[in-house]
Amino acid sequence: MSMQKYEVMVVGGGAAGMMAAISARMHGARVAILERNPRVGKKILATGNGRCNFTNIYTDAEHYHGKNPKFIYGALFQFDVSKTIAFFEKLGIAHKVEDGGRVFPMSDQASSVLDVLLYELNRLGVEICCNCFVKKMRKTDNCFVLETEDGKHFCGQKVILACGGKAMPSTGSDGSGYELSRQMGHRITDIFPALVQLKLEGKFFKQIEGVKIIGTAEVLSSNKSMAKDSGDILFANYGVSGPPILQVSRKAGELLQEGKEAVLKVTVINNFSHKELVELLSRRFKNMPEKTVEFSLVGLVNKRLIRVLLKEAGIKDLNAPVSALSSSDVQKIARILTDWRFRISGTRSWPSAQVTAGGVDTADIDPRTMESRLVKGLFFAGEIMDIDGECGGFNLQWAWSSGFTAGKYAAVR
Repeated sequence: MSMQKYEVMVVGGGAAGMMAAISARMHGARVAILERNPRVGKKILATGNGRCNFTNIYTDAEHYHGKNPKFIYGALFQFDVSKTIAFFEKLGIAHKVEDGGRVFPMSDQASSVLDVLLYELNRLGVEICCNCFVKKMRKTDNCFVLETEDGKHFCGQKVILACGGKAMPSTGSDGSGYELSRQMGHRITDIFPALVQLKLEGKFFKQIEGVKIIGTAEVLSSNKSMAKDSGDILFANYGVSGPPILQVSRKAGELLQEGKEAVLKVTVINNFSHKELVELLSRRFKNMPEKTVEFSLVGLVNKRLIRVLLKEAGIKDLNAPVSALSSSDVQKIARILTDWRFRISGTRSWPSAQVTAGGVDTADIDPRTMESRLVKGLFFAGEIMDIDGECGGFNLQWAWSSGFTAGKYAAVR
């Protein structure tokens, strides 16, 4: 059986895999990327709504999740945000910093990030093998043997698994890397979609589908706040979407995985306390006492939300004049506008998720080198591990940091 032989083989040509290959080649190894898709970097093109939010200047462990978020520091200390920005600047990516520390290319094009990475891979002489889906992996005395779906065999002294998780399977991430990891004796923690839309209980969502508000989303469990974020919230026929929802979805998914109660609290009007809103509504209603209850909220709340909100508040006659509302009714309306609660029935599935929560247990990986503690010569990079970041460039920074570190130590050890 003839086999192609390399010093370092990188399984997966996403952000982490490309960085791992570049790093390993920069440190002197002969490197090949084995990518299942017809091209590498497919998922990069979808990041940051096509603009590629490639890092965040506020990167630290508080923006990451997993059994041990501090695991990131082993790689981050070696290839931090400043080194990431400098690396891409050298490749030609001028950068700009936006709200929340998000860093984007000046071009506002994710394709430009992929272009310069491809240029660097080709300049360094990294071999890229596309349409190459690795299904089996074993280790012999001399090397790792990788077998592809179509029966090809590759041999490498070191292997870096950078296959991603299960999020966005259209980009090639279908969880196959977990099976390769298991073949090498590694444990996989529970996995579930993260940075994903939430499905909510309720029969009125078709009526308000497409309505967008600037509000606050908060995940509660046993009436205790578990996660909170503000910004554009978008109602859909299944529940809710938007940046704040994606940010809190990880905690919602975790609670559901553990069989715990998960409730979403939406604040429709952010700028007033409940008491202040009661006073505002009372003045508003006294101003135009002849207006119907429904019409009285026009100009204060999105028109398409009004009927649903009032019914949720327990107001039965929406055509009655506001002068007929009791003080208790005003309290109820203020409550629903500041504390609208929904039972979370689930998250949307893998095709809608931006990232995977869970993965290869980091307890079995050396944080300083990204090398397996179980199998010498096996390394990991990126989303395949039990590390996931919040929205805002944190997941790509983890890809760059872990990829650089894995490539460096795979090459020199």
